[in-house]
Amino acid sequence: MAKKIVLPDFPMSRLRRLRSNQILREMISETGLNVTDFIYPLFVSEGMKSKKEINSMPGIFQHSVESAVKECESALNLGVKAVILFGIPAHKDEKGSEAFNKNGIIQKTVREIKKNVPEIIVITDVCLCEYTSHGHCGILKEGIVDNDITLEYLVKEAVSHAEAGADIIAPSDMMDGRIKAIRIGLDKANFSGIPVMAYSAKYSSSFYGPFREAAESAPQFGDRKTYQMDYRNSDEALREVYLDIKEGADIIMVKPALSYLDIICKVKQSFNIPVAAYNVSGEYSMIKSAAAAGWIDGEKAMMEILYSIKRAGADMIITYFALEAAKVLKNSTV
Repeated sequence: MAKKIVLPDFPMSRLRRLRSNQILREMISETGLNVTDFIYPLFVSEGMKSKKEINSMPGIFQHSVESAVKECESALNLGVKAVILFGIPAHKDEKGSEAFNKNGIIQKTVREIKKNVPEIIVITDVCLCEYTSHGHCGILKEGIVDNDITLEYLVKEAVSHAEAGADIIAPSDMMDGRIKAIRIGLDKANFSGIPVMAYSAKYSSSFYGPFREAAESAPQFGDRKTYQMDYRNSDEALREVYLDIKEGADIIMVKPALSYLDIICKVKQSFNIPVAAYNVSGEYSMIKSAAAAGWIDGEKAMMEILYSIKRAGADMIITYFALEAAKVLKNSTV
């Protein structure tokens, strides 16, 4: 147990002494933020000829395969070395068949990125919500997402991504047992070296709204509260993380980030494993809209949020601010 530190009283103790200039503040800063901490999300849409800006996410686009490759080149030039891909297929059905089509939008995009920008780490989101006609994250049985049947389809999707060249598989569906199923499936397909980044503590959140526009993945009925977590719970997050680690997760994730800094902190303190946090679409759009209205300094708010996520314990941050923040980090002072 750490010894309790008793500080002398004022005026012997003056904490402002070490804040007196920028150099001192830099010397004693407790949290570092690096461009290599960022993972940049990309939306890729089947059949698009060029990129199209997302109405609710200024500066973020639905991409064609070609523009996604160019965006990866831009990211790498700024020092951002990882992207996570979300696919929007031309055709959707009850079983999300395009999710595991060897020539599906994600599979094609992965191959093109790895051919043209091989240095960048490509993470693929594994879920069915973008591919199902009903918009839910699994296979329906009598109107309810069937957990165990869904696992079979998630494994197919994960293996197809690995075959296309994905560097990391990231299941976001929140089905029980999916990490074990995917790990076994990858190993059987001779992809034992591919890491799994588990969306372990993914909450049912109102902050996903802009993402659902971007990924065209809103559920057509009901909601996702039977599989995504209740935002009132924190101990449950630790159980979810524990089970995912036990099932073979290499990296775990907390999503969203900003309203769940306490969860990030608890997870990091409880488990010796890399922790990712997803700075989600609603968090991004709030900053952008407030900045556009002149209510806040958008750049400063962006950096404050990213530092807070890192300070809470995240080792890596999935963020739509990745390229913008990378530019700031190159020549800014906090």
